[in-house]
Amino acid sequence: MNMKNRESNNPVKNKEALIDSEIPRIIINRLIPHLIYVVAKLGIADLLADGPKSCTELARVADAHPRTLYRVMRALAGNGIFTETEDGRFELTPSAESLRSEVPGSVRSWAIMIGEDWFNQPFTQLLYSVKTGKDSFSHVHSQNLFRYLQKNSKASQLFNEVMTRLTEPVTTAVLAAYDFSGIPHIVDIGGGKGTLISAILKAYPQIHGTLFDLPQVIQEAMKLLETSGLIDRCRFIPGDMFESVPEGQVYTLKRVIHDWDDEKALAILKKCRRSISGDGKLLLIEGVIPQGNQPARIKLDDIAMLVVSGGGERTKNEFSSLLSASGFNLVNVIPTQASLSIIEAVPI
Repeated sequence: MNMKNRESNNPVKNKEALIDSEIPRIIINRLIPHLIYVVAKLGIADLLADGPKSCTELARVADAHPRTLYRVMRALAGNGIFTETEDGRFELTPSAESLRSEVPGSVRSWAIMIGEDWFNQPFTQLLYSVKTGKDSFSHVHSQNLFRYLQKNSKASQLFNEVMTRLTEPVTTAVLAAYDFSGIPHIVDIGGGKGTLISAILKAYPQIHGTLFDLPQVIQEAMKLLETSGLIDRCRFIPGDMFESVPEGQVYTLKRVIHDWDDEKALAILKKCRRSISGDGKLLLIEGVIPQGNQPARIKLDDIAMLVVSGGGERTKNEFSSLLSASGFNLVNVIPTQASLSIIEAVPI
């Protein structure tokens, strides 16, 4: 037996190689989102906005245990989130800056939502989703995400803030990638608090808009459009997209289709096909899963959608099939500087 074979059969060396492999590192890294949740919930990044502080100072304001908070901060600093100074204080890094409340690109609300029990518990039941193909959120809470949010105002407020924060960079990227000039009117289906439609109206003064969403969401959108001075150029129509959508020429649906499985997504798209004009255009703003084995965050987003709503992300071919089955022809997929693309379709 040569030395190479002897080493490959050495159980001690094999065990060391296993311990140093990627899987154990991934497993222990699952603690990082929990640590980020803690500092986001405590508002630590906001407390460090004016300079470095010790954990004794931070704990006094945040109502935390100083030594335990230090251990959390030390662990995060070891992963590039915060920096520990030579005198034992902590300061912000670019990553930690995004955990501040009122800064462009803030992810604080998202970090908090990920750690809240109502949102986190369904992910512990991923096995249920894999075995059944159904969302584990409904399995845990005995109701789907959207009904849960209707009944829980604090969760709904947090969820809506997260969606608004995530929409802001996407909106900028969409406006940079797509030319809306020449379009007289846009119907934004499931437009939420109005972030997308207000940005389009602001960038294109000739366009008028219609925002269509559930009644309780419409009220928030009206506030935003009024504050932006755009309310006179936008109609607000409450309703349920599974029942009907307003008539229009150009429809935008941002991150709507990924909320649903194929059956429900098809139902929404068929309602759009029934109401769109013959020369109309459908713009789906969605992530598109790349082919092959290349790493892509959207492949993890796909699992998150399975757990939370029973929906999922899709490939270009899957979008094409879904659109075709609902009476549309996919004509273009336009990438943006964000993680989403603009999927352009026309009635068949």
